[in-house]
Amino acid sequence: MRWVVWIWVGTAWAQTFELPATVKQGGVIRVRGPAAAAAAQMGDRKVRLFPQTDGGALGLMPIPADQKSASYRVELLDEKGAVLTISEVAVIDAHFRKQNVVIEQNVAELQASPGESESAMSFRQAVSEVRYWSEPLAVPVRGCMTSPYGVQRYLNGKPTGNIHAGLDQRAPMGTPVWAVADGVVKIVREWNVHGHTIGIDHGQGLESMYQHLSRFAVAEGATVKKGDVIGYSGTTGRSNAPHLHWTLYISGVPVNPLEWVKVASCYAGPSIARPKR
Repeated sequence: MRWVVWIWVGTAWAQTFELPATVKQGGVIRVRGPAAAAAAQMGDRKVRLFPQTDGGALGLMPIPADQKSASYRVELLDEKGAVLTISEVAVIDAHFRKQNVVIEQNVAELQASPGESESAMSFRQAVSEVRYWSEPLAVPVRGCMTSPYGVQRYLNGKPTGNIHAGLDQRAPMGTPVWAVADGVVKIVREWNVHGHTIGIDHGQGLESMYQHLSRFAVAEGATVKKGDVIGYSGTTGRSNAPHLHWTLYISGVPVNPLEWVKVASCYAGPSIARPKR
């Protein structure tokens, strides 16, 4: 990936602003700037930058799966909102496909538990100060991928209007599920649609969520390390077979986990227009 580095030199110190030249839909821009940088803005989206141990600042700018392919201006801002410097990045089409999911009608018609949607949204939108995560992230189970991020979902042959926000991996009932990075457990809930769900805050805008579990191995408030067992795979909620659905969020936006980890597809050939299980 080609990087664009913009440098502005003041009277006493220099600032370096680093951006990739391109990013795919569903990707993440790691915005690197000087210590004076407090935020980055791209269109209507604004994210915080946090001081790092190297003396600079880092922020994660999410690119939604449905972001229009185009060139965008990215502004680096100080704590008062003044523009330090400006660069551009091109969002390119990830060519997400369509996928039909076959599921029993009574399962498909499940409704969210009281407060389920609101609690999940509150978790996703929280941005904490402390960075726990480091790269590379871990894969939560070893199973192959049955459904990738970004596909347009059809349910029993009918369009849902939804984009798959995470990855589905094969995981027999009771398979240990590992934390993808260090963090603090914020969600341990039994929900109707998400099923038994765990949400982990990894700090400074990065969070992960694990759904359809059969049982839990952690409690809310626990601190976990990358690779710790947090629960066990299952088929609770809107699911018709044991598997793991997991999602990465950046400042509330689901992003493509395959930009962070490697998971092989369960299916040979280019087509994914088939049931996920």
